[in-house]
Amino acid sequence: MTPVNILIVDDREENIIALEALLKRDDIRIFSTTSPNEALKIAWETHIAIALVDVQMPEMDGFELVEMLKSNPRTRDIMVIFVTAISKETKYAVKGLGTGAVDYLYKPLDPYITSAKVDSFVHLARSQAEIKLKNEELQRFAIVVKNSADIICAIDAQTLRINNINPAVENIMGFKAAELLGKSIVDLSVDAQQQLFRKKLGEIIKDNLNFAVFELQFETFDKRIIWVECRASYHNKTIFLNISDISPQKSYQEQLIKSKEDAEYGKKVKENFLANMSHELRTPVNGIIGITSLLLTTDVNEQQKNMLDLLETSSRSLLGVINDVLDISKIEAGKFNIVRTPNNIYDLIKSVFDLLKFRADESNIEFLLEIDNNVPQNLMVDSLRLNQILMNLLSNAIKFTPRGYVKLKVSVMQKHNDRVRLKYSVEDSGIGVPADRLNKIFDSFEQAEEDTGNKYGGTGLGLTIVKKLAELKGGELVVTSQLGRGSIFNFINWHTIAAKPTGKMSDKSDKVLSPFNNISVLVAEDNMVNQFMLSKMLKNWNIDAEIVDNGRKAIDKLTAKNYDLILMDTHMPEMNGYEAAKTIRVDFEEPKRSIPIISLSASSFGHEQEQALAAGMNDVLAKPFQPYQLHEKMSRLLKVEA
Repeated sequence: MTPVNILIVDDREENIIALEALLKRDDIRIFSTTSPNEALKIAWETHIAIALVDVQMPEMDGFELVEMLKSNPRTRDIMVIFVTAISKETKYAVKGLGTGAVDYLYKPLDPYITSAKVDSFVHLARSQAEIKLKNEELQRFAIVVKNSADIICAIDAQTLRINNINPAVENIMGFKAAELLGKSIVDLSVDAQQQLFRKKLGEIIKDNLNFAVFELQFETFDKRIIWVECRASYHNKTIFLNISDISPQKSYQEQLIKSKEDAEYGKKVKENFLANMSHELRTPVNGIIGITSLLLTTDVNEQQKNMLDLLETSSRSLLGVINDVLDISKIEAGKFNIVRTPNNIYDLIKSVFDLLKFRADESNIEFLLEIDNNVPQNLMVDSLRLNQILMNLLSNAIKFTPRGYVKLKVSVMQKHNDRVRLKYSVEDSGIGVPADRLNKIFDSFEQAEEDTGNKYGGTGLGLTIVKKLAELKGGELVVTSQLGRGSIFNFINWHTIAAKPTGKMSDKSDKVLSPFNNISVLVAEDNMVNQFMLSKMLKNWNIDAEIVDNGRKAIDKLTAKNYDLILMDTHMPEMNGYEAAKTIRVDFEEPKRSIPIISLSASSFGHEQEQALAAGMNDVLAKPFQPYQLHEKMSRLLKVEA
């Protein structure tokens, strides 16, 4: 508790000592002097609440001292009690009270009366100090409210009418504050939201809420509609509202929502376009590769066989370009997944190395492989994507190395518990990359020089795919290069050490495929080349096959006849494969309802494969495919030994 300052002024020292002894308390701080002039100095420099002043003093009597105190704004609020030994006549009391004193104490002082009077004035001084502080605080609040950019108002809880409102209402809504006094606050909202506004205020009153926030639309003086945020507090039958104009935020929010919707729509359009492009590009390539494979099984002379080999090589080269473009599109569309499984990393690296060694030998390039002994044998990796990264880096190195060597080195950079950080380093002595083009080579369709495509071929997508795959796998790709001296590409990635993988990779493309006996298959495929290829393939397996070109005809055929299995293309006119599969699973009776269906889709997007399975198809085979892949899936679904 802050002590109350009391000033004692008496020309006799013994009187001061007596008063100090009488008034001494912890909640009082006493200042004393025998000089009226000194008293004025103390009152000026110190916040004095109560002054006990002797009336009769030689330099200046008490009346004169009090008149001087009351004439100064800094000391006028001091409560003065005269202490006097002169007559108690009314004229003296009137004179003292007239100068500004609040009471009298008469000598000789009665200790009880003196203590009681001083104590009451101490309490009064404290109350006045609190009132003064509250008034100052209210004045500050009044300034804040008056100058606030938000509308601040007090609302009668019973009538919902405005008792007070600040001038900000004119800036925000165009109404003068005075003309809104006594009006219902509800009337400021638009007609459609007045019931909601009334309900919100009712809930605040009913639940006696100290704080509530809600948004509404208000109608301004010039009939504009604005969004406002209301922050409400209920106290003593009054609702206090702070109303902010949030129209700019709402407008920005609506723009963001629209931009998001436009982006999602654009993404959907792009996905549909890519899915259709994937189907339209891969379907004819599937037909070319399939028919080429069929022709190679027929009696052809050596010259024809060489031409067919060239046709197959060209087709697979075209398929590689298509896959590169689609891979970039899938990565950008966020439709690219990394699937890690246990793999023998030595076998995986060796298979890539062996596959490209013939190309290096053809170019008379020394092709080197070095795997550190401390590289764990079995790791959790996405073998397809790691294969893709290494194939692209090594193919590039071989392509751009006219002479010298290409080296693949795999080493351990760091090991922690069951995780290991590997560095796959592809080093060559080739043409190198200029320093100012190093960053460009990872951009789509960009190459080191303008004439690189003409000299060496390629789409300029390989390194872009490698970069994006490295990032998707949580790794990094670093390149250093010197023009005319060669390049080093380092792919660095963490792997989890795995148990020995089950199963072994094997090439089944040359395997003799056994025929099926007494099996009938319905093929729904709209591409004539693929119809021909599938019919020949199935005929070679002793299968009785019927072919239709859309889902509606497939439904009609199945209604009229029994089949053991359906091969269903997903993109067809009139009724696509998804719709046809759903119709079979819902509208047909058993056993036709459960007939095995294999989706033959040229789309490489995972969500389309998921859509096929969701439509009721049993399995998915992406075009282009090898005959043995279709044979395996059919054998499994027909429960016959492959």
